[in-house]
Amino acid sequence: MEMTDEILERDQAWQEAGMPMETGRPLPAAPEIPLAPPRKVRPEAIMAVIALLSAVILALTIVVCLPYMKAEKEEAAQVEKQAEVVTLPTAPAEDPEDPQALKSAEAAQEETLPSIEPIIEPEANPYGRLDFQYDRNNYLYCLRQDSYPGVDVSAFQRDIDWQQVKDSGIRFAMLRLGYRGYESGKLVEDEYIQQNLERTKEVGMPIGAYFFSQALTIKEVDEEIDFMLKVLGDYELHMPIVLDWEIPTADARTAQMDARTLTALQEYFCKTMVEKGFTPMVYFNWHQSNTLLYLNELEAYPFWLALYTNRMTYPYHVEMWQYTASGRVPGIPGDVDINVYMPKQ
Repeated sequence: MEMTDEILERDQAWQEAGMPMETGRPLPAAPEIPLAPPRKVRPEAIMAVIALLSAVILALTIVVCLPYMKAEKEEAAQVEKQAEVVTLPTAPAEDPEDPQALKSAEAAQEETLPSIEPIIEPEANPYGRLDFQYDRNNYLYCLRQDSYPGVDVSAFQRDIDWQQVKDSGIRFAMLRLGYRGYESGKLVEDEYIQQNLERTKEVGMPIGAYFFSQALTIKEVDEEIDFMLKVLGDYELHMPIVLDWEIPTADARTAQMDARTLTALQEYFCKTMVEKGFTPMVYFNWHQSNTLLYLNELEAYPFWLALYTNRMTYPYHVEMWQYTASGRVPGIPGDVDINVYMPKQ
């Protein structure tokens, strides 16, 4: 026991002296390893990294923005097209004299009417480009005030299931009563108007009416008014009645119309319909409003604009906007014009 204690004490003394227990010799000092000098980062390398990161961020930004850039380009092209081309509702060409059966591109090929500048501009458009969006039925509506989706139809939509149309969320319909031949000037009743009048009444669909006009004089406007009222009969209108005046072809009887005359014809139609107890409305597209109408002289009546885009870019206030000619609505075969109605509060 004592021997063991002595050994332990000796070992402890050797360890404190830095000597191995086996030999009693001091442990050699560990060699010093020289440290590498710190590396300096060159400024050129830092700039290269920053430039690379910037290029990556720029590329990602372009990729993310491409869809929006494309949408803006398409929208600008659409607006330009609206400002240059007289657009017409789609229609099969059963009757060669039906102005609505002609394509809008053909209608504007030879038009060279000068722009007009109203002395006083109409009321400015109060809506922004983003004040409209689609509802769950895929119909456009206004976020800033009460608005209602509706369709305008003619014989070219043929048999319509009006109950299905109403159930889909459509709140009104503008029915074509007839048209004037763009060459002969003959007045023709729409082939499906009586059926549409009867069936919209059966399902309780509010209606307005329009006549595809080719009138050149006040007398011809009177003829068209008498014809419209005869076709309408005892059916009640809940929406406006419209003289839908357009130039269907470069050689149409209306091709040489001037802005002063057309403004007078529209004003006469509206005043006459007010006297008869109706609510008139003035229909036009961007091109017509620039070249064929003094809108400031027609501001007493609501405006109906044809502008085929989903953003409101027109500079003046309108109460109805026909935003597509190729819409799809349950119950209506094929394409149909869809509108959003925004009556003044």
